Amino acid sequence: MVKRKAGAVWMSRCPFLLAALCGVASAQQPIGTVGVQDATVAGALVITNGRAVLVGSTTVTARDHAAEVALNRGGAVRVCATSGLHLTSGNSAAAASPLPLMLALDRGAIEVQMAGTTSDVVMTPDLRFTLGGDGPLDLQLRVTRNGDTCVENRGAKAPTLRVAEQFGNTTYELRAGQHVLFEHGNLKEVVDHESSSCGCPPEPVMTVADALLNPGAVGNGGTAKTAAEEHPFPTAVSEGLAPVEAVPQTPAGAVHAQVTATLNSDGEADSTTEPAPVAGSKATASAAGGTAAGGAAAPLPAAQPAAPKRGLFHAVGRFFRRLVGGE
Repeated sequence: MVKRKAGAVWMSRCPFLLAALCGVASAQQPIGTVGVQDATVAGALVITNGRAVLVGSTTVTARDHAAEVALNRGGAVRVCATSGLHLTSGNSAAAASPLPLMLALDRGAIEVQMAGTTSDVVMTPDLRFTLGGDGPLDLQLRVTRNGDTCVENRGAKAPTLRVAEQFGNTTYELRAGQHVLFEHGNLKEVVDHESSSCGCPPEPVMTVADALLNPGAVGNGGTAKTAAEEHPFPTAVSEGLAPVEAVPQTPAGAVHAQVTATLNSDGEADSTTEPAPVAGSKATASAAGGTAAGGAAAPLPAAQPAAPKRGLFHAVGRFFRRLVGGE
């Protein structure tokens, strides 16, 4: 029976262990960095100085604005607003060669600007893009929910892109400067001269003039106006933006007046009608008058004695008095 020393066993396994460690070290090379305020990052990462260092396989989902991934190999990948991008690094055959990248876009849009190599791969749910040669890659790619894939291979010196179906045998070559749309991700349904942009949509910019004209706009330090402020009465009430306020009632015991008037057949108001006093009030105001200064009610004029009524017998007696000379 031959006994082997522990040192000999360790030495015999060393090449395999060193190879495994080298593979792990190569797989853990950083891909790049992205600002944590611009995107949500899932996967292997390290946070430093407000930026997430992407290691191995990670997913970057942009927030409500574009997020730019600065690549350690040089260049950048701009992930458009709300888009999600999976980034995976491969092993480089030569130490001086850039780290191969696989970029997988589920939906949304990206803009890639880097020195492309034949080892780089760009994928969508329906298509797979590889480079026919090394060269400056300026690629804009957009995938909609129904699978429409817009691709623009920008630049006169851009490498040719070889496009293949994920589950099929159809292929397509996208030359430098070519701008196409694959409807529903189908290489047989191609719009050769697409005019719409395949990259990130322009983000709204608030100018100084807009900020001065709209001081209440959200995002400029102001407070958004309510519906009632934007639509004052009566427009707000008619549009249902503001409630109808009830008519205020006079509290019990408070001095107030009620004015009554009647119209004659000629359309003029009868000025002989006096205001009716209200129970609980100490003073009333006439229709012609008003309240005195300081809020006190004006006094009513003294009542005039009513003229005596004279009937038929009074007229007959007066006639006989004239006959006998009594008047």
